[in-house]
Amino acid sequence: MKSHNVRITIWTVGYSNYSLENFLELLKENRIQVLIDIRRFPTSKMQHFRKEEMEEWFPRKRVEYVWLGKELGGYRKGGYQKYMQTKMFREGVKKLLEIAKTKRVCIMCIETNPKYCHRRFISTYLERKGVKVTHIIRKGQRSLTTEK
Repeated sequence: MKSHNVRITIWTVGYSNYSLENFLELLKENRIQVLIDIRRFPTSKMQHFRKEEMEEWFPRKRVEYVWLGKELGGYRKGGYQKYMQTKMFREGVKKLLEIAKTKRVCIMCIETNPKYCHRRFISTYLERKGVKVTHIIRKGQRSLTTEK
């Protein structure tokens, strides 16, 4: 992948046990336009974080919802770092960056802290490619450092 002329920023967030309202507030606070779900299996004990519900609710709140779990989701045979060497991973990153060129994008998984989630691997990969990554931790708190 080539370095980009346009400085791209991608946000990350974990939904943890947020209510739908609180989660939407986080997105609004950070002016997120597109929420990209990178869960390989986009389901949850909380109904509002199930893929089908998110596809319905988020556009109503003016947040586009995109699922890239097939390409960027976790739980890969042989580990995620090995998976990152595949064509499918690179295609997922390419799709992510194409969207991020024109809109404010946030990738989402379950864990609040990215160091407990495969978002840390994606973030490090993006940072090495010159993309600025900002982790939304909670309301009013962000981190520019991907903890390993």
